[in-house]
Amino acid sequence: MADLRKATAGGKAEPRQRSVRVVVLALMIAMLLAMLDNLIVGTAMPTIVGDLGGMEHLSWVVTAYTLATAASTPIWGKLGDMYGRKGIFLTSIVIFLIGSVLSGMSQDMSQLIGFRAVQGLGAGGLMVGVMAIIGDLVPPRERGKYQGMMAGVMAIAMIGGPLVGGTITDHLGWRWSFYINLPLGAVALAMVTAVLHLPRKERRKAKVDYLGAALLTVGITAIVLVTTWGGTEYAWGSAVIMELIALGVASLVGFLFVETKAAEPIMPLHIFRSRNFSLMSLIGFMAGFVMFGAVLFLPLYQQSVQGASATNSGLLLLPMLLAMMIVSLVAGRITTSTGKYKIFPIVGSLLMVVGLFLLSTMDTGTTRLTSGIYMAVLGAGMGFLMQITMLVAQNSVELEDMGVASSTTTLFRTLGSSFGVAIMGALFTGRVQDEMTARGGGGATEKSAQLDAASLAKLPDAMREAYEYAVASGTHIAFLVGGSVAVVALLAALFVKEVPLRGTAKPEAVSDDSGTSAAAVTPGAAKESQTV
Repeated sequence: MADLRKATAGGKAEPRQRSVRVVVLALMIAMLLAMLDNLIVGTAMPTIVGDLGGMEHLSWVVTAYTLATAASTPIWGKLGDMYGRKGIFLTSIVIFLIGSVLSGMSQDMSQLIGFRAVQGLGAGGLMVGVMAIIGDLVPPRERGKYQGMMAGVMAIAMIGGPLVGGTITDHLGWRWSFYINLPLGAVALAMVTAVLHLPRKERRKAKVDYLGAALLTVGITAIVLVTTWGGTEYAWGSAVIMELIALGVASLVGFLFVETKAAEPIMPLHIFRSRNFSLMSLIGFMAGFVMFGAVLFLPLYQQSVQGASATNSGLLLLPMLLAMMIVSLVAGRITTSTGKYKIFPIVGSLLMVVGLFLLSTMDTGTTRLTSGIYMAVLGAGMGFLMQITMLVAQNSVELEDMGVASSTTTLFRTLGSSFGVAIMGALFTGRVQDEMTARGGGGATEKSAQLDAASLAKLPDAMREAYEYAVASGTHIAFLVGGSVAVVALLAALFVKEVPLRGTAKPEAVSDDSGTSAAAVTPGAAKESQTV
């Protein structure tokens, strides 16, 4: 094996770089699958409800997917650490595609909800698998080269998802909003199978921590349901919400106890001893809180106040998404060339705070140019944060914990988005209804305060003006809260420790006698320890 390693040490750097790019391309296709799905399906939902009925169960089509994704994320990460990442990742793609086919074949809303849960189960492994495999293939010092690609995929999904969903639904029917995953998934499966070669991983003898997995799943499910149902399906102080909160707290406390005893814990608590890892998890939570809130409320503001169409409101997010992509690319390149990264979480959090407070000043007279500039500031802030948080988190743990580090960071970001949408949404809706009641007179009702572009166009002039003011006021309070939350991310970023990134060159992958690749470890690849 030593001879093989030496033989591969010279003259093959460029072919290896090309092979890594091909693998990353395959991973980005899989990542695109997970990101596009909800955006495409969301556009098709009115047509789906018209065909299948079950309007009262509409929210569960999204909730089932979100729940399954969030609950399965930590489990996928741990399974990859225990049994090998490639096989587990391919399994998650297959499950996602099976869920897609079954969802497209659904005959009623109950079937669709169940099959969406299957889809979400697979989706939980897609994002974690992508991040963990890149963590295995590319040392943190070199990973910045690929940050722009990841940010680009995110931008393509957010802009293209609604457009693709609308086009497919109009011309091919809503079932193809699920079937479209098949060709993309087949390409990802073929490419990953053919070109991804990871070191042989010995199967750990310890059993999967089933009790810990069950408790964590119950806890996450309760949290997501609280954030999804609170203030919408049930009042925040209702018995159902209180019971869910109690169940979630009890489950998570039990989970923490079990993790201290398990031989192979689903989420090893020792990873939180790293100050940087804990801080990146917190910053990721705040970034998810802010980002998904912004993506939700900016189009609503643009449609209701600035008069944009549904399609144009997606395109009007370009300033934020392009700024995010460009800044992420630049930050990645600088990180790769210098090995320095502490400044990026600080600058990113600061720009995020500034951008959100600027967005909170928007009113009925704000022009699209002005709002575009504000969005670009927010996008730049998120560009500094979105990939750096994962990079630093992965650099803060041992290599054998790469999967759980990736899944834990992803989970915190997912939970942050759930809390962001719930809290900002509740404040937004409450403010809109209050302002409509105050300004709309006797004609203002709770129904008239719902955000429906077609209904808005039918309102009398006086009520439409009141509605525009109400939406602007709701946007103000939502982004004001987002800016306050982002201050927490800024404070956390100030305590990040500049720990040298692992490796300046990737270990060469070679084939052993069984055809399974193994990797030579380069000098300097040992983890720099850091504890609280």
